[in-house]
Amino acid sequence: MSDVQLFNTAPPVTLYYDGQCPFCRIEVEWLNKHPNRKHIRLIDIRKVDFDAAETGYSFDTLMGQLHVRDNEGNWYVGMDASRALYATLGYRRLVKLSCLPGLRGVMNAGYRFFARRRIRLGQWWEKHYSKRDNERYN
Repeated sequence: MSDVQLFNTAPPVTLYYDGQCPFCRIEVEWLNKHPNRKHIRLIDIRKVDFDAAETGYSFDTLMGQLHVRDNEGNWYVGMDASRALYATLGYRRLVKLSCLPGLRGVMNAGYRFFARRRIRLGQWWEKHYSKRDNERYN
């Protein structure tokens, strides 16, 4: 994926996310409040009426990494999906920073590490977070 293509995503972009993932839900909650929300379409791939076949990807593939499609039909996967999303929202400097040689590879590897473990990490995080909230409010 070229950096130029990342910065020229055609809004609105469609973000395909896992609505059962605690981290995804937090991100989507933030995106719903974002001033540039109009540039994003959110699709929960866990909804019963979602048909992965319409995307050209399998459900398992969509579950494996973040996927973003722009208005021209270009797909961005993994860390590049995050970059395309944030560039669309106006965080181009942050995206450019993440594309620097060396840092790009580290961030891509970090994303892949996280994506493979997000379900387990999310379960741990939810359990820990819920316990802390219960202690705080009781």
